Amino acid sequence: MHTNSLYQEVILDHNRKPRNYGKLEHASHHATGHNPLCGDRLDISLQVDERDQINAIAFQGESCAICKASASMMTSAVKGKSRLDAETLINEFRDLATGKLDINSPNHLGRLTVFSGIRDLPTRVKCAVLPWHTLHAALNSLENASTEADHDPVPVVSNNT
Repeated sequence: MHTNSLYQEVILDHNRKPRNYGKLEHASHHATGHNPLCGDRLDISLQVDERDQINAIAFQGESCAICKASASMMTSAVKGKSRLDAETLINEFRDLATGKLDINSPNHLGRLTVFSGIRDLPTRVKCAVLPWHTLHAALNSLENASTEADHDPVPVVSNNT
């Protein structure tokens, strides 16, 4: 199957049937992510135990299909992982989405590499990385994450500066 069709199929599947969607009761960590450019807004809640393991994670909010699919796959990927392993995935996914990660080099992304083509759609990169920024904020006890200005870990590079 062509990479582009696989990407579209995965996005549509996770948009229609998002995994771990909903409210998580008794969350130990929470953050809200916002992408003002397109209006995506996500709440991510998780339960992290005393061993720093993510035992449960859920997300909810209003977002485009790419953002929702990314959040759905992210929650599945980090559930049961340690905080350190989740941070590794966050960094690798950000680098994948921005074209800084060679997907042929060793990484921990597995099925998430289906998002590798997002780097060719600069206006959609922020949609794909918003859930990951929000997870990072939640793990670090920050209430909010944004894809704008100083809060954006993936700033848009302008040729005019």
